[in-house]
Amino acid sequence: MDSCDRRVRAYKNGKTMDECKAIAESLNPDFKKQIDQNHKILWTEILEAVDHDELVYKLTLKFLRRDGYDIGNYKIPEVKSFSP
Repeated sequence: MDSCDRRVRAYKNGKTMDECKAIAESLNPDFKKQIDQNHKILWTEILEAVDHDELVYKLTLKFLRRDGYDIGNYKIPEVKSFSP
């Protein structure tokens, strides 16, 4: 029986999951700088920066949360640092 290997599935523009993760990781330092300077970044700014690629957008938010940032929710669509 043939089955699809999810690890090599092509997403937007033919990128694999690993390539999308690498792109999200490479964009995060710039987002972190912007958060440190402006104390927040809006979800829409992140979405525009990743060229409306939903998978990279979601991975970016996931990695920012992993790195200790508050990624907000649907009522507060912004990423900011946690207050000490």
